[in-house]
Amino acid sequence: MAVNTLRFATAGSVDDGKSTLVGRLLHDSKSVLTDQLEAVEHASRNRGQDAPDLALLTDGLRAEREQGITIDVAYRYFATPRRRFILADTPGHVQYTRNMVTGASTAELTVILVDARNGVVEQTRRHAAIAALLRVPHVVLAVNKMDLVGYGEREFDAIVEDFAGHAAELGLPGCTPIPVSALVGDNVVDRSAHMDWYGGPALLEVLENVPVGTDPADAPARFPVQYVIRHGEARYYAGQLASGGLRVGDRVTVHPSGATSEITGIDVLGRDVDVAFAPQSISVRLADQRDVSRGDLLTTGVDVPTLTRYVRAAVCHLADRPLRVGDRVLVRHTTRTVTAVVKDLGGAAELRANDLGRITLRTAEPLALDDYAVSRRTGAFLLIDPADGTTLTAGMAEVNSPD
Repeated sequence: MAVNTLRFATAGSVDDGKSTLVGRLLHDSKSVLTDQLEAVEHASRNRGQDAPDLALLTDGLRAEREQGITIDVAYRYFATPRRRFILADTPGHVQYTRNMVTGASTAELTVILVDARNGVVEQTRRHAAIAALLRVPHVVLAVNKMDLVGYGEREFDAIVEDFAGHAAELGLPGCTPIPVSALVGDNVVDRSAHMDWYGGPALLEVLENVPVGTDPADAPARFPVQYVIRHGEARYYAGQLASGGLRVGDRVTVHPSGATSEITGIDVLGRDVDVAFAPQSISVRLADQRDVSRGDLLTTGVDVPTLTRYVRAAVCHLADRPLRVGDRVLVRHTTRTVTAVVKDLGGAAELRANDLGRITLRTAEPLALDDYAVSRRTGAFLLIDPADGTTLTAGMAEVNSPD
């Protein structure tokens, strides 16, 4: 199945120019409607600015426009003749780290901005760590505001070298560095005439040509059961295929019970089909009246998830309430929810809002987990407060990590 949609996120420290870069990308790629541009021009004049502030194309909340900052994830959808895009402009403030995790969690590429005058700063390193934590396949280092350092090659090279050292420590994938000026438009959509020493692509060229990750339909089959539908004597198991494909006649294993059966029918939108692929929503019928319920996971073949009651994971704590060893929580993994106890926080006394860390849980019932590095869908989970249902923590399972 061909995939030609790229999900990407922007990140970087405060005032590095993320929203301006995205605004320039939208404007110069002719992805801004006339009424949107007029609204931005009007808002810019009200703020005493002579030229349109393109950052306002992504700073969508009134509070953001008034303060000139990004405080939430701003999603935008646009397309060029070569590809469709879903972008997330994420906040730069440390107190909104959890928002950056949200924006980058489904991204296949992250653009990390650095102010050419300031170089790599603490928040740059933090966002690079999040990109590594979330296993984002591709990273672009956009050294912004090159116009304010005289378009100097030496300044650019020093920042690239500094960032490369941190990327190597984190295990980030190959990084593409690009010198840009979002305000002027250098190397955003069109290649710059001000930096003849740079022979690489503009940002849009990278976005249009970067390989999109493995199609979920090509991965091992994972079907979390969301509903059990009874129709007379027949049972139908409904949900969304998380990855891979299912075919009539496939032998399936039900996790965590380990029971096996055969698929005798697949229904998609009310019609029978012989095969279905992720991310389709389907219902399946099995040959045997197995005890299958919400939260069970159907798989095929020998590439099966790990069944465990000890969960080790990298995490980002999202809630204002701290997480401590001994806390009782709910673990929500795909459609399954089980109770658990926090056994270890990687040596930390507690995790506070926006903290990154590592955690060990013991669950009351086994979970069928994939390593997050292999499957971002079936390797991810949430910790929930059992008292009020508040989302506490986002986790990325490390099934293959050493004990």
